[in-house]
Amino acid sequence: MAFVDEVTLKIKAGSGGDGVVKWLRSRRDQKGGPAGGNGGKGGSVYLVGVRDIEYLTKYTSNPKFEAEGGVQGGANSLEGKDGDDLYIKIPVGSLVTDLKTMDEYEILIENNPIKILSGGKGGYGNEHFKGSRNVTPMEHTEGKPGEASNFKVELRLIADAGFIGYPNAGKSTLLNFLTNSKAKVGNYAFTTLDPNLGAFGRYILADIPGLIEGASTGKGLGDKFLKHIMRTKTLIHCISAERDSLLDAYNTIRAELGAYNLELLDKKEIVVITKSDVVTDKVLDSQIKELEAIKSSILVVSVLDDDSIHMLSDYITGELAK
Repeated sequence: MAFVDEVTLKIKAGSGGDGVVKWLRSRRDQKGGPAGGNGGKGGSVYLVGVRDIEYLTKYTSNPKFEAEGGVQGGANSLEGKDGDDLYIKIPVGSLVTDLKTMDEYEILIENNPIKILSGGKGGYGNEHFKGSRNVTPMEHTEGKPGEASNFKVELRLIADAGFIGYPNAGKSTLLNFLTNSKAKVGNYAFTTLDPNLGAFGRYILADIPGLIEGASTGKGLGDKFLKHIMRTKTLIHCISAERDSLLDAYNTIRAELGAYNLELLDKKEIVVITKSDVVTDKVLDSQIKELEAIKSSILVVSVLDDDSIHMLSDYITGELAK
């Protein structure tokens, strides 16, 4: 099943139960005073965060939700039961927008309910209207409808560090080596169509699908995955040694990040030349000098060189610990 990181949910809180007209009964079955109970309150709706980035797939076939309604009042002044509140699970990292009010809710903490819709109030039974001038009231009110709206849910991954760069830059391979993840790897562009996560000690690393020139305006995979970089604390910028100009590749990706959101340019960045085994030492030295003109620290790795992978691992750990 395809990875789902955006859905629109139609959600309604429960309606309140109706108040009723009821009367006390004497032993002779004569009508006594008013005794109609109030209706119960409708259930409210809450969002609750869960640590499962694939949870939105559950909602693609059934995006409608409604909390339980309140029960109508009863005889003998019995109030109706309140409707149960509804808790909708949403992946941690999601931004939820109420499309009616445009209010936004960020789901950043697991198991922390956030109320988004209130249930309707229950109606009044005829006992509520009893008074010195109205000893046999026939009035009662219906329960109020619960609040309702459509909500857009956008998942934005929360990771300590994310691999970014052109397609086929070796990002998935590095994620697999560093985290024992099982990200798909292939020698062609856009191997990674969905974000992949892996545990790196006490940190989480993310492999963001490849970006190309024009991604911020929808080219290639478009800006679909740029949003996942927004909450990534550190960027690991991977540039394949196979490219003709590493500096051009670096500047192109940086330009796309800035075009999407200038805040991305302020994130901590680790620059890594990947696939160093496919070029000669002379070419590699030239590539390093080219990048060192704008970045003081350049890491060079090859999955065929265990020492380079260990060095990268230690460097990332040190940077994330700062």
